[in-house]
Amino acid sequence: MTMIPDASAYGFNWTKSSFSGGNNNCVEVALGAVPAALPVRDSKAPAGPAVLFGNFSWGVFVDAVKRGDVV
Repeated sequence: MTMIPDASAYGFNWTKSSFSGGNNNCVEVALGAVPAALPVRDSKAPAGPAVLFGNFSWGVFVDAVKRGDVV
């Protein structure tokens, strides 16, 4: 797993999850920022770290959340 220490320093265009419920527990992604990978960060910590998921790994994670395997 790759970490980006200061997620705000890269100038990525961050998008908040469409499933955010307004309770500030949001995930942001930077679509198209890195070839074959997806930077993901906590919206409450824009200058904090981001995790870089490979496209396949992100799909597996999202599917597990949809099934209720991850809460």
